[in-house]
Amino acid sequence: MEGDVMDKLEDMASVYEFDPITGNIPATKVEITVSCRNLLDKDTFSKSDPLCVLYTQGVETKQWREFGRTEVIDNTLNPDFVRKYILDYFFEEKQNLRFDLYDVDSKSPDLSKHDFLGQVFCTLGEIVGSPASRLEKPLGGIAGKKCGTIILSVEELGNCRDSATMQFCANKLDKKDFFGKSDPFIVFYRSNEDGTVVVTFTLLPQFRTQINFTVAIDFTASNGNPSQSTSLHYMNPYQMNAYAMALKAVGEIIQDYDSDKMFPALGFGAKLPPDGQVSHEFPLNGNIENPYCNGIDGILEAYHESLKTVQLYGPTNFAPVVNHVARYAAAVQDGSQYFILLIITDGVISDMAQTKEAIVNGAKLPMSIIIVGVGQAEFDAMVELDGDDIRISSRGKLAERDIVQFVPFRDYMDRTGNHVLSMARLAKDVLAEIPDQFISYMKSRGIKPNPAPPPYTTSGHTHHTQI
Repeated sequence: MEGDVMDKLEDMASVYEFDPITGNIPATKVEITVSCRNLLDKDTFSKSDPLCVLYTQGVETKQWREFGRTEVIDNTLNPDFVRKYILDYFFEEKQNLRFDLYDVDSKSPDLSKHDFLGQVFCTLGEIVGSPASRLEKPLGGIAGKKCGTIILSVEELGNCRDSATMQFCANKLDKKDFFGKSDPFIVFYRSNEDGTVVVTFTLLPQFRTQINFTVAIDFTASNGNPSQSTSLHYMNPYQMNAYAMALKAVGEIIQDYDSDKMFPALGFGAKLPPDGQVSHEFPLNGNIENPYCNGIDGILEAYHESLKTVQLYGPTNFAPVVNHVARYAAAVQDGSQYFILLIITDGVISDMAQTKEAIVNGAKLPMSIIIVGVGQAEFDAMVELDGDDIRISSRGKLAERDIVQFVPFRDYMDRTGNHVLSMARLAKDVLAEIPDQFISYMKSRGIKPNPAPPPYTTSGHTHHTQI
């Protein structure tokens, strides 16, 4: 049985491999189920007849486009829609979704002809990253009104493409109509997959694995004086600097998979007040007992505040922050938590030997390292740490798996160096290797997904109409 599970894990992990024939990057297909509770009642003599419409947003254009509609369920404020949405899911992309609810009053496909009941915005990653892959949010969009709640559940579709043909018949059905014969129809219900089914990183909650995201920012003097416009740390009141842009692009994806949205944020290579001691793992918020920041905005705020109090110095040492995260990862190796360290840096690394040793040791632990290089320096050492071509080693020991991904930030900037050409592409490239790195750790430790929770069941209505 264990061999079968590991084979399935291997098969599922392969969905992230580039397809040389089509040029596409395959995605995992997921299925979203929608339910609502306590919707507004727009009908006078009965209850609303709700319909849910899903819109997706273009990555570059930001235009909302209708993706699909559920069926209409007659006369209920608590619908459990049968029709599901099937989407391609990319872990490394921010996929914005909008769900609009309507009370359908006619057969017209024109939504302006129906009463608006409310809407909700979220990302696909937010649903996937919720406990048991089930997200419940209040509906809004109507001023001064409580519009009820929406419940979004997501499940990964299996890779099986086999089809089966079945024929059903029924005899001596009970007559339900007073005049004429009954109009029978059959409804199929499918339970969620049980614990024997293998789920990849894309449905991380099936592993019950909590993502722990840590940021480490380079405060060495080579970045330049933060008060001058030539500095990579320049605090422009009208525009984010390279450090802030890189942090926001990557962090906004990662944060969907961290349930409490509290992130440790560290700095390295600066002299700290009051005694001017150099530190290579200091908390950006100044609280060594509690270095956690509230969300990406909290990290950005702590980063900007720290620039006002510390003195940029050096050298550029990575090993302390890598070992900092490794200590936490070493304490939780049962697959229940996975640690991602984002290092944003400008320069040539000063402690290469120590960093290699830290990475080789970290390769045995549930952790990954993302390095974003900002500025125009040569990043040969970062490419070496990436290990895509040659697996890094230390003291004659090879890293047992590749845990480092490096990207140069300048590749995503325009010619002026002031604007990111595509935040989405940056985040996608930075996060591209994380799923396989996660899977490789789980496989190396023989960790299998926990049994999925019991399917979310309700007593729904069966009178469905399509518009």
